Amino acid sequence: MFLIILGVLALIAGFSLAKSNPQVSRFANPIRIAGFLLIILGFFSAAVRQIDAGEVGVQSLFGKVQPNVLESGLHVVNPLVDITTFTVKTQNYTMSGVHDEGDKTGDDAIRVLTADGLEVVIDLTILFRVIPDKAPNILREIGSDYKNVVVRPITRTKIRDNAVYYDAVSLYSTKRDEFQARIFKGIESDFRNRGLMMEQLLIRNINLPTSVKQTIESKINAEQESQKMQFVLTKEKQEAERKRVEAQGIADYQKILSTGLSDKQLQYEMIIAQKEIATSPNTKVIIMGGDKGKLPLILSGN
Repeated sequence: MFLIILGVLALIAGFSLAKSNPQVSRFANPIRIAGFLLIILGFFSAAVRQIDAGEVGVQSLFGKVQPNVLESGLHVVNPLVDITTFTVKTQNYTMSGVHDEGDKTGDDAIRVLTADGLEVVIDLTILFRVIPDKAPNILREIGSDYKNVVVRPITRTKIRDNAVYYDAVSLYSTKRDEFQARIFKGIESDFRNRGLMMEQLLIRNINLPTSVKQTIESKINAEQESQKMQFVLTKEKQEAERKRVEAQGIADYQKILSTGLSDKQLQYEMIIAQKEIATSPNTKVIIMGGDKGKLPLILSGN
């Protein structure tokens, strides 16, 4: 458009110089030719537009949005139209309590009230993209700043509306996936009605009040102590059972001794003892007794 305006100015200047004195009028034709060339060049540059990969273009002429969408590539269009490009790639919008981590500077976490009246702080990331054929509707009804107009308010509202169905501890532990799925379902339908495709909702962090955290930690510590005590009790029971079995064995042994041992039992025990002595590494001389009931004489070689 700039080249067209510059060419028109050159044509006006050329026609004006043609009416001047002869010394100046000789420059009129070259200026008019240059003006024509600038207009032609400007027309082609304005009529040929490039849409980059991962984007779509929406045309508007004098404020009226055209329904057709320009895909990525080169297009010949009316030189007077304005083209607004929309990315159709996956985008993310993060709301976090960490400074400079989200799309907004400072603490932008979502504070909600749970069913038990406690305030919970949630960090969240939304993954979404523009539906290509809905881009004209977005430009007409929302504008190019759809993140702040649609994504942010809908997400924060849906989270607050659904958090009231859960208590703080359940939201933090057992019901977290259910809560996330419930929010996703609600946001997805609202986004689709406005030309946006919801891809994923990520609850990155849930911060509980300090009092609730202390209660949970105390409960966990109590459970760990209980498990530890159960282990100790089991070990003590096993040790008591071992001692009982050992005592029973000693009692049985003493009972056998009290009833008396037979001669054959004594001879058997004597043979076992002699065998152990004979196989001992120390040098010994054993003189076997000939009389029944007499013990052998053992002479040590050390």
